[in-house]
Amino acid sequence: MQRTTEAAQEPSVRVMNIQISPGDLASKIRDGELPRLLDVREVEEHRFVSLPNSTLIPLGELSSRVEEIENWKEEAVVVYCHHGIRSLNAIAQLRHFGFTRLQNLAGGIDRWSTDVDPSMPRY
Repeated sequence: MQRTTEAAQEPSVRVMNIQISPGDLASKIRDGELPRLLDVREVEEHRFVSLPNSTLIPLGELSSRVEEIENWKEEAVVVYCHHGIRSLNAIAQLRHFGFTRLQNLAGGIDRWSTDVDPSMPRY
């Protein structure tokens, strides 16, 4: 029975290990650590607001467009969306394709706008 409990806890532990807060990401960027930024929101959302130097591949297109970012497999990649849910799904897909250094922007671009850049429009 304990094995079931451990298995049930495992996904949440994995999710916690891949989260990066907006503040921590901003610090890394300020320190010159420039991870790849992958936006998995829709085109209209990206046009409205996005993080500088991010690449847009909407979640629904990710598996068919993964070759566009194939050379990122060994690089640090921060995946983001509006609130951090779609980006977790994207991370699961990217792991299947062999990406190894993935992080999810906790709270997505919405939390970035409240924690790091309040001038950024919210929706």
